[in-house]
Amino acid sequence: MIESIQNPKIKALVKIQQSNAERRKENKIIVEGRQENTLALSKGYEPLEFYICSTIFPDALPSQAKVHLVSEKVYEKIAYRGGTEGIVGVYRSVEHSLGNYTPCDAVSIIVVEGSEKPGNLGAIIRSCEALGIDSLIITDPKTDLYNPNVIRSSVGCVFLLKIFTTTNEELHNFLEKNRIALYTTDMHTEARAIDSVDFTRSCALLFGTEHSGISTFWKKKGQNVLIPMHGTIDSLNLSNAVAISAYEMQRQKTSSRQSL
Repeated sequence: MIESIQNPKIKALVKIQQSNAERRKENKIIVEGRQENTLALSKGYEPLEFYICSTIFPDALPSQAKVHLVSEKVYEKIAYRGGTEGIVGVYRSVEHSLGNYTPCDAVSIIVVEGSEKPGNLGAIIRSCEALGIDSLIITDPKTDLYNPNVIRSSVGCVFLLKIFTTTNEELHNFLEKNRIALYTTDMHTEARAIDSVDFTRSCALLFGTEHSGISTFWKKKGQNVLIPMHGTIDSLNLSNAVAISAYEMQRQKTSSRQSL
């Protein structure tokens, strides 16, 4: 039983949890919660160890890796969400290289350029997985995919969805090589409504940052589309815009299949 927050293992765990650089250096990710750990294990992520507070986590102890029992005080220190769920897992990080991706026919891809906010990125991942998007590609990310807030706000969907990180240049080459149509979302350029374009073919829909939208790299490289707005405000939260657009992409593909 580990009862002190000054225990070297606990201090090292907190350091990994709180630092993007430390996670990359150690090649480890921290996963908190029953569902999140279950999903990580189901998708083949390699567990290294578990930290469990048995008074909060009454289930059978996991057998896939070494288990450290901790007191409630220690668990409150290592749990990103506070004293809930009772299980924190440490896993080997997984590389997400676009070079390993072979897209399926009529693939649906969401692209987010320069993602900055972990909570928004997690919500985007959750929407993409729930709405049947084939993959999410993040270019020039400003936040770590395994940030604890990304994992939390995605409710573990970060382990289910095909996610790749890359540069703008590499993605552009990938789209051209695989003949994937590109749609951009530039508010400063004339655009068609998203329900008036063809999402039934292989396509990628690209979103920029909340602050500045898409970069100059992507301007005029694809057909520009926007969600029709009827209120006074002319923009949506990025994760909401992605969810609406992902729904439209899959609505079209569902309707196309039903009409065959």
